[in-house]
Amino acid sequence: MAEPNSQIVYVLTNPAMPGLVKIGMTTQFEVEERMKQLYGTGVPVPFDCAFACQVKDASEVEKALHFAFGTGRINPNREFFRIEPERVIAILKLLKVEDITSQVEQTIGSDVTPADKQSAQNLKDSRRPRMDFHELGIPNGSVLVSKDGQYEATVITEKKVNFNDAVCSLTAATRKILGLADDYAIQPSPHWTFNGKTLKEIYDEFHSATDET
Repeated sequence: MAEPNSQIVYVLTNPAMPGLVKIGMTTQFEVEERMKQLYGTGVPVPFDCAFACQVKDASEVEKALHFAFGTGRINPNREFFRIEPERVIAILKLLKVEDITSQVEQTIGSDVTPADKQSAQNLKDSRRPRMDFHELGIPNGSVLVSKDGQYEATVITEKKVNFNDAVCSLTAATRKILGLADDYAIQPSPHWTFNGKTLKEIYDEFHSATDET
């Protein structure tokens, strides 16, 4: 758990802004208020936290990232970049930072209404199909491992897994490992890995290639 005064760098995406990534910084003390500011009247659906981490000097890390991805910056006065979030995340992980994505995700979701969550999900579903394990080359019997390595789920159909001896969706399994309510809207793919890659990486790679054909 991050300390109240710890510094945070975050990588956000939004279903209403396909292809764009927001790279910003805040503190653990201010993160809730910062996320409320971001989801204002000018944004139709809430942001998703692709990655968040605790760092020693958030200002320096943020400046370095903005410089590294400067050619993709949409507006010099805004923190939005036309890049893949995985590129930013890869650099942050090289710094051996403390991953606090789940904490920030829960902070974002704490003040988002069920209607807001459903609207965001509807927008995501309209852009790309729901995750199909078989389509992604993950056959029945494949073992998915949670990012922290503490849990496993076995694929049993194209959209179902066996988790703790019960058949369920991967979303339901993700809520259980994170201690979230049954109606909590969450994207499960960033929280599970297969053959060393997160399911989100596998999904995005597959559909990016499909979009280009």
